[in-house]
Amino acid sequence: MITIMLTEEYLVPIFQRDILRHIHAKMTLRDAARATCASHAFRHNWICRPNLTFSLGTLGLNRNASRDVITRDLISKIDLIMQNHSGIGVKTLDIDLYSCDNIDFAYLDSWLRIAVTPGIEELILTLPLPSIVFENALPIISVYNFPCSLLSNGSGNSIQYLNLCYCTLRPTAGLGCLRSLTRLHMSCTRITGDELWCLLSNSPALVCLKLLHCEEIISLKIPSLLQRLRFLEVAYCDRLQVVESNAPNLTTFYFAGFLGQISLGGSLQLKTLRMICFRQTNIVCYARQNLLSIAPNVETLTISSLNEMVNTPMLSSKFLHLKLLQISLVGMAFSRAYDYLSLVSFVDASPCLENFVLAISQHRMGHASILGEPSHDLRQIPQQRHAKLKSVTITGFCSAKSLVELTCHILENTTSLDCLTLDTTCHPSCAVTKFDKCHPLMDGDSLVEAQKALLAIRRYVLGKVPSMVKLNILEPCSRCHAVESLVSTAKLS
Repeated sequence: MITIMLTEEYLVPIFQRDILRHIHAKMTLRDAARATCASHAFRHNWICRPNLTFSLGTLGLNRNASRDVITRDLISKIDLIMQNHSGIGVKTLDIDLYSCDNIDFAYLDSWLRIAVTPGIEELILTLPLPSIVFENALPIISVYNFPCSLLSNGSGNSIQYLNLCYCTLRPTAGLGCLRSLTRLHMSCTRITGDELWCLLSNSPALVCLKLLHCEEIISLKIPSLLQRLRFLEVAYCDRLQVVESNAPNLTTFYFAGFLGQISLGGSLQLKTLRMICFRQTNIVCYARQNLLSIAPNVETLTISSLNEMVNTPMLSSKFLHLKLLQISLVGMAFSRAYDYLSLVSFVDASPCLENFVLAISQHRMGHASILGEPSHDLRQIPQQRHAKLKSVTITGFCSAKSLVELTCHILENTTSLDCLTLDTTCHPSCAVTKFDKCHPLMDGDSLVEAQKALLAIRRYVLGKVPSMVKLNILEPCSRCHAVESLVSTAKLS
């Protein structure tokens, strides 16, 4: 048996190399490249650098140059670095080519073959917008086809985060198990619902799934084997018709786009739900009627709707765990028939509600104003006491009669209220945004309505506010709209 005695003199250089390697890995790409000129040790570390992040910023390129120059310089610098890299020990590869034009995809294939090896943990690939090329005088959309075979050679065992933007992904049954993949993000990626099912079925450790603008997905189905999936975001996949999740432990679901058929398997773990549907109306009504079957234990609910036309129905069903309710109603002008007071259906159905936020954004107020109405004409709804509601915020508060009635109903039936905020502006003021001027869409009509809203607050709301409730009234910025305010006041008088 041979025994090797390591002396202190021998150990010191080893420790020094480890320290230098750690320091070099923590440097930015530009600083690390410069350091290679000063030290042989750094030069050795450079070809084994574990974290490779390539973009205009990290490579110090001129963002104001023409796209042709950007493409030439970015490709040449990345290629020089990659061809001199050993390919050993790469943990992160992040390539941002969004600012480029007409990329030769052979470069990408070469870089990925060098870096995507067993041991890689993060792969982020952001490509340019698809370009049109001509073959045999016929236009063809040129999109990079990500080589799934790279994930079948053992790299799939180590990769934890995969983020693809503007490319094509065609996984097959031979992909193999991506046993370490916890985060999968795809934006503007060409992949069908069946191909995505294949990918998900081989990703048992997945925790977070984000799909944005994936136009080829018509039916999204998530297998029950994804026991660890907690977060699901599906946004603006225009052809999507069905979302069916059987992941039993999903806690957060964000959806944006055209609402079709949604089934979450009655997930009892779902606590946070956000729905943004600007391409169809009546989403608030849909949510009141259907969300209990989708997410019976939801605690935070956000709904954004465009031009809501149908009043929210009064139902006996209850959101027993809902604590935060945010409703955003966006449109040029809502239907005069829409009744803000019908939102009481949501508030009254939530006995544990603590925070209610209503955001109204409309270019002109289409509802009947309460000004001129005798106070005894305000409608009353059978009382439903709220013992946990502490904060109510209404932005874009206007003089619509039904909105004033909603505000008064909450004040009269909430014993736990601490704070009521009524914001008469539709857009943040300069005091909030830190800009020199308030939002330009705060035009003359908006200012006139803001003055009416302030008058409605003084006349109908102020007297109903209990002494223990803090009332915050936000009005247009006096510095930016001093002249306009005088004009508005003149019109009101």
